[in-house]
Amino acid sequence: MGNAELVAMMLADGRLPTGGHTQSGGLEPAVRAGLGADGKQLADVAAYARDRLRTTTRVEAAVAVLTRHIATSSHLSGTKLSPGDENVPKNGPRLSERAATLGPVEAAWAARTPSHVVRGVSRRQGRLLLRLARRVWPDVSAYLPNDGEIARPVVLGVVGAVTGLSAEQVARTIAYDDAQTVISASLKLLPVDPADAATWLAGLHDDIEWLVKDVAPLTRIDEIPADGAPLIDVFAHNHAIERMRLFHA
Repeated sequence: MGNAELVAMMLADGRLPTGGHTQSGGLEPAVRAGLGADGKQLADVAAYARDRLRTTTRVEAAVAVLTRHIATSSHLSGTKLSPGDENVPKNGPRLSERAATLGPVEAAWAARTPSHVVRGVSRRQGRLLLRLARRVWPDVSAYLPNDGEIARPVVLGVVGAVTGLSAEQVARTIAYDDAQTVISASLKLLPVDPADAATWLAGLHDDIEWLVKDVAPLTRIDEIPADGAPLIDVFAHNHAIERMRLFHA
Protein backbone atom coordinates (compact mmCIF):
# COMPACT_ATOMS: atom_id res chain seq x y z
CA MET A 1 0.00 0.00 0.00
CA GLY A 2 2.85 2.38 0.86
CA ASN A 3 2.87 5.67 2.70
CA ALA A 4 -0.31 7.65 2.04
CA GLU A 5 1.53 10.95 1.76
CA LEU A 6 3.90 9.52 -0.83
CA VAL A 7 0.96 8.03 -2.74
CA ALA A 8 -0.68 11.48 -2.84
CA MET A 9 2.57 13.01 -4.12
CA MET A 10 2.81 10.31 -6.76
CA LEU A 11 -0.74 10.94 -7.96
CA ALA A 12 -0.06 14.68 -8.21
CA ASP A 13 3.12 14.17 -10.21
CA GLY A 14 2.59 15.33 -13.77
CA ARG A 15 5.12 12.71 -14.93
CA LEU A 16 2.86 9.86 -13.89
CA PRO A 17 2.00 7.96 -17.11
CA THR A 18 -1.70 8.80 -17.19
CA GLY A 19 -1.66 11.26 -20.08
CA GLY A 20 -1.47 14.37 -17.92
CA HIS A 21 1.08 15.91 -20.30
CA THR A 22 -1.64 16.00 -22.97
CA GLN A 23 -3.90 18.27 -20.89
CA SER A 24 -4.00 22.03 -20.45
CA GLY A 25 -7.10 22.23 -18.27
CA GLY A 26 -8.82 24.15 -21.05
CA LEU A 27 -6.10 26.81 -21.08
CA GLU A 28 -5.16 26.30 -24.73
CA PRO A 29 -8.60 27.21 -26.12
CA ALA A 30 -8.82 30.01 -23.55
CA VAL A 31 -5.54 31.44 -24.88
CA ARG A 32 -6.87 31.08 -28.41
CA ALA A 33 -9.92 33.07 -27.29
CA GLY A 34 -7.71 35.89 -26.01
CA LEU A 35 -6.45 35.06 -22.54
CA GLY A 36 -2.98 36.54 -22.13
CA ALA A 37 -3.09 37.87 -25.71
CA ASP A 38 0.16 39.39 -26.98
CA GLY A 39 1.89 38.44 -23.74
CA LYS A 40 -0.16 40.96 -21.77
CA GLN A 41 -1.98 40.30 -18.51
CA LEU A 42 -0.27 36.94 -18.13
CA ALA A 43 -1.44 36.80 -14.52
CA ASP A 44 -4.86 36.01 -15.99
CA VAL A 45 -3.57 32.43 -16.11
CA ALA A 46 -3.71 32.27 -12.31
CA ALA A 47 -7.16 33.85 -12.31
CA TYR A 48 -8.32 31.21 -14.79
CA ALA A 49 -6.94 28.41 -12.60
CA ARG A 50 -8.64 29.97 -9.56
CA ASP A 51 -11.97 30.08 -11.41
CA ARG A 52 -11.62 26.37 -12.17
CA LEU A 53 -10.91 25.59 -8.53
CA ARG A 54 -14.14 27.32 -7.53
CA THR A 55 -16.29 25.61 -10.15
CA THR A 56 -15.48 22.48 -12.17
CA THR A 57 -12.60 21.36 -9.97
CA ARG A 58 -14.70 21.75 -6.82
CA VAL A 59 -17.24 19.35 -8.32
CA GLU A 60 -14.58 16.80 -9.26
CA ALA A 61 -12.93 16.97 -5.84
CA ALA A 62 -16.30 16.39 -4.16
CA VAL A 63 -16.98 13.40 -6.41
CA ALA A 64 -13.57 11.90 -5.57
CA VAL A 65 -14.19 12.42 -1.84
CA LEU A 66 -17.62 10.77 -2.05
CA THR A 67 -16.19 7.86 -4.03
CA ARG A 68 -13.48 7.36 -1.43
CA HIS A 69 -16.08 7.46 1.35
CA ILE A 70 -18.32 4.87 -0.32
CA ALA A 71 -15.44 2.56 -1.23
CA THR A 72 -14.01 2.81 2.28
CA SER A 73 -17.41 2.11 3.83
CA SER A 74 -17.79 -0.89 1.52
CA HIS A 75 -14.45 -2.20 2.71
CA LEU A 76 -15.32 -1.72 6.39
CA SER A 77 -18.66 -3.45 5.93
CA GLY A 78 -16.94 -6.50 4.48
CA THR A 79 -18.22 -6.26 0.91
CA LYS A 80 -14.76 -5.85 -0.57
CA LEU A 81 -13.31 -8.82 -2.38
CA SER A 82 -11.20 -11.05 -0.20
CA PRO A 83 -7.56 -11.77 -1.11
CA GLY A 84 -7.46 -14.35 -3.85
CA ASP A 85 -10.81 -13.28 -5.29
CA GLU A 86 -9.13 -11.26 -8.01
CA ASN A 87 -9.81 -14.15 -10.38
CA VAL A 88 -13.55 -13.77 -9.99
CA PRO A 89 -14.91 -12.69 -13.40
CA LYS A 90 -15.03 -8.92 -13.62
CA ASN A 91 -18.78 -9.06 -14.19
CA GLY A 92 -19.30 -11.36 -11.22
CA PRO A 93 -21.98 -10.58 -8.65
CA ARG A 94 -19.75 -9.11 -5.95
CA LEU A 95 -17.97 -6.70 -8.29
CA SER A 96 -21.30 -5.78 -9.85
CA GLU A 97 -22.66 -4.99 -6.40
CA ARG A 98 -19.77 -2.68 -5.59
CA ALA A 99 -19.91 -1.06 -9.03
CA ALA A 100 -23.59 -0.40 -8.41
CA THR A 101 -22.73 1.51 -5.23
CA LEU A 102 -20.39 3.75 -7.20
CA GLY A 103 -22.71 4.16 -10.18
CA PRO A 104 -24.81 6.89 -8.54
CA VAL A 105 -21.67 8.92 -7.85
CA GLU A 106 -20.65 8.79 -11.50
CA ALA A 107 -24.22 9.67 -12.49
CA ALA A 108 -24.13 12.67 -10.13
CA TRP A 109 -20.84 13.78 -11.67
CA ALA A 110 -22.24 13.42 -15.20
CA ALA A 111 -25.34 15.44 -14.27
CA ARG A 112 -23.06 18.23 -13.08
CA THR A 113 -20.82 18.04 -16.16
CA PRO A 114 -23.16 19.06 -18.99
CA SER A 115 -20.53 19.07 -21.76
CA HIS A 116 -20.17 15.69 -23.45
CA VAL A 117 -16.70 16.80 -24.54
CA VAL A 118 -15.58 17.43 -20.96
CA ARG A 119 -17.15 14.15 -19.83
CA GLY A 120 -15.31 12.31 -22.58
CA VAL A 121 -11.96 13.85 -21.63
CA SER A 122 -12.43 12.91 -17.97
CA ARG A 123 -13.42 9.34 -18.80
CA ARG A 124 -10.43 8.86 -21.08
CA GLN A 125 -8.17 10.14 -18.33
CA GLY A 126 -9.96 7.84 -15.91
CA ARG A 127 -9.29 4.88 -18.15
CA LEU A 128 -5.58 5.66 -18.25
CA LEU A 129 -5.46 6.12 -14.48
CA LEU A 130 -7.34 2.86 -13.93
CA ARG A 131 -4.93 1.01 -16.22
CA LEU A 132 -2.00 2.29 -14.17
CA ALA A 133 -3.72 1.73 -10.82
CA ARG A 134 -4.50 -1.90 -11.61
CA ARG A 135 -0.75 -2.50 -11.98
CA VAL A 136 0.40 -0.43 -9.01
CA TRP A 137 -2.54 -0.90 -6.61
CA PRO A 138 -4.33 -4.11 -7.73
CA ASP A 139 -7.05 -3.74 -5.06
CA VAL A 140 -8.82 -1.19 -7.27
CA SER A 141 -10.04 -4.15 -9.33
CA ALA A 142 -12.24 -5.08 -6.37
CA TYR A 143 -14.28 -1.91 -6.96
CA LEU A 144 -14.03 -1.11 -10.66
CA PRO A 145 -14.17 -3.19 -13.85
CA ASN A 146 -10.83 -3.90 -15.44
CA ASP A 147 -11.75 -2.05 -18.59
CA GLY A 148 -14.03 0.85 -19.26
CA GLU A 149 -14.14 4.62 -19.36
CA ILE A 150 -14.94 5.82 -15.86
CA ALA A 151 -14.74 9.44 -14.73
CA ARG A 152 -11.27 10.28 -13.45
CA PRO A 153 -12.43 11.56 -10.03
CA VAL A 154 -14.26 8.27 -9.44
CA VAL A 155 -11.13 6.27 -10.23
CA LEU A 156 -8.98 8.55 -8.09
CA GLY A 157 -11.44 8.22 -5.21
CA VAL A 158 -11.14 4.43 -5.37
CA VAL A 159 -7.35 4.70 -5.47
CA GLY A 160 -7.57 6.90 -2.40
CA ALA A 161 -9.67 4.30 -0.60
CA VAL A 162 -7.38 1.35 -1.32
CA THR A 163 -4.17 3.25 -0.52
CA GLY A 164 -5.39 4.80 2.74
CA LEU A 165 -5.58 8.42 1.60
CA SER A 166 -7.68 10.71 3.75
CA ALA A 167 -10.56 12.71 2.31
CA GLU A 168 -8.38 15.80 2.60
CA GLN A 169 -5.55 14.18 0.66
CA VAL A 170 -7.90 13.07 -2.10
CA ALA A 171 -9.44 16.54 -2.45
CA ARG A 172 -6.03 18.22 -2.32
CA THR A 173 -4.67 15.91 -5.02
CA ILE A 174 -7.53 16.76 -7.37
CA ALA A 175 -7.23 20.48 -6.69
CA TYR A 176 -3.45 20.68 -6.96
CA ASP A 177 -3.36 18.55 -10.10
CA ASP A 178 -5.87 20.80 -11.85
CA ALA A 179 -4.05 23.98 -10.87
CA GLN A 180 -0.61 22.70 -11.83
CA THR A 181 -1.98 21.39 -15.15
CA VAL A 182 -3.10 24.90 -16.08
CA ILE A 183 0.06 26.62 -14.82
CA SER A 184 2.36 24.09 -16.50
CA ALA A 185 0.52 24.42 -19.81
CA SER A 186 1.00 28.19 -19.72
CA LEU A 187 4.76 27.66 -20.08
CA LYS A 188 4.18 26.10 -23.51
CA LEU A 189 1.41 28.41 -24.66
CA LEU A 190 2.53 31.87 -23.54
CA PRO A 191 5.77 33.83 -23.02
CA VAL A 192 5.80 33.01 -19.31
CA ASP A 193 8.80 33.21 -16.99
CA PRO A 194 8.93 29.85 -15.15
CA ALA A 195 9.56 31.71 -11.88
CA ASP A 196 6.35 33.67 -12.42
CA ALA A 197 4.48 30.43 -13.11
CA ALA A 198 5.73 28.93 -9.84
CA THR A 199 4.67 32.11 -8.05
CA TRP A 200 1.17 31.84 -9.51
CA LEU A 201 0.87 28.23 -8.35
CA ALA A 202 2.05 29.13 -4.85
CA GLY A 203 -0.50 31.94 -4.83
CA LEU A 204 -3.27 29.37 -5.36
CA HIS A 205 -2.45 27.41 -2.20
CA ASP A 206 -5.06 29.24 -0.10
CA ASP A 207 -7.72 28.57 -2.76
CA ILE A 208 -6.74 24.89 -2.82
CA GLU A 209 -6.97 24.62 0.95
CA TRP A 210 -10.36 26.35 0.95
CA LEU A 211 -11.60 23.76 -1.54
CA VAL A 212 -10.21 20.93 0.62
CA LYS A 213 -11.96 22.19 3.75
CA ASP A 214 -15.16 22.68 1.78
CA VAL A 215 -15.49 19.21 0.25
CA ALA A 216 -13.56 16.87 2.56
CA PRO A 217 -16.45 16.46 5.07
CA LEU A 218 -18.99 15.40 2.41
CA THR A 219 -20.56 11.98 2.89
CA ARG A 220 -23.79 12.16 0.84
CA ILE A 221 -24.26 12.33 -2.92
CA ASP A 222 -26.79 15.14 -2.63
CA GLU A 223 -24.05 17.27 -1.03
CA ILE A 224 -21.96 17.29 -4.22
CA PRO A 225 -21.88 20.91 -5.46
CA ALA A 226 -23.25 21.77 -8.87
CA ASP A 227 -20.98 24.65 -9.80
CA GLY A 228 -20.52 25.20 -13.51
CA ALA A 229 -18.33 27.22 -15.85
CA PRO A 230 -20.22 27.52 -19.17
CA LEU A 231 -17.39 29.38 -20.92
CA ILE A 232 -14.97 26.57 -20.11
CA ASP A 233 -17.46 24.17 -21.71
CA VAL A 234 -17.63 26.39 -24.79
CA PHE A 235 -13.84 26.45 -24.98
CA ALA A 236 -13.76 22.65 -24.73
CA HIS A 237 -16.23 22.23 -27.59
CA ASN A 238 -14.29 24.65 -29.79
CA HIS A 239 -11.03 22.90 -28.99
CA ALA A 240 -12.44 19.46 -29.83
CA ILE A 241 -12.87 20.46 -33.48
CA GLU A 242 -9.69 22.53 -33.75
CA ARG A 243 -7.44 21.07 -36.44
CA MET A 244 -4.18 22.39 -34.98
CA ARG A 245 -3.69 22.07 -31.26
CA LEU A 246 -0.84 21.42 -28.85
CA PHE A 247 -2.88 19.76 -26.09
CA HIS A 248 -5.67 17.23 -26.28
CA ALA A 249 -7.88 19.31 -23.97
